[in-house]
Amino acid sequence: MIKANEDQFPVGLMCRLLTVSRSGYYDWKCRPLSDRGEANKWLANEIKRIFEDEKGRPGSPRITQRLQDEGKSAGRHRVARIMRSHGWRAKAAKKYKATTNSNHSLPVARVS
Repeated sequence: MIKANEDQFPVGLMCRLLTVSRSGYYDWKCRPLSDRGEANKWLANEIKRIFEDEKGRPGSPRITQRLQDEGKSAGRHRVARIMRSHGWRAKAAKKYKATTNSNHSLPVARVS
C-alpha cells in the first residue's frame, strides 16, 4: 500500500498511519526476493506461457499436468494459488443451444 502510493503521499506519514517503522519499510522495499519467491516468479512465467499457448482455456489441473510432462515440479494447489493471485482463470465451457423445438401442438408424453 505504501509502495503503491509513494508518489502521492509522504512515506513518513503513511508509515505513521499504518504503524510501520520507516526504516522497516525501506528495509522491506530493498530486500531481494527469497528463494521461494524467485521460484514462484519463475513458475508464474511458466504458467503464463502454458495459459497463453492454450488460449486461456486450461485450469490448474491441466497446467500442472503439462508442467509435470515437461519435467517441471509443481503441485496443483500451488499452481492454482499463483493463477488466482494473477487473476488467470480458465474460460468457461461453451454453453450449447437447446436443439429441441418446444413450439409444437403435439401431445407431450407423460411418464407415470
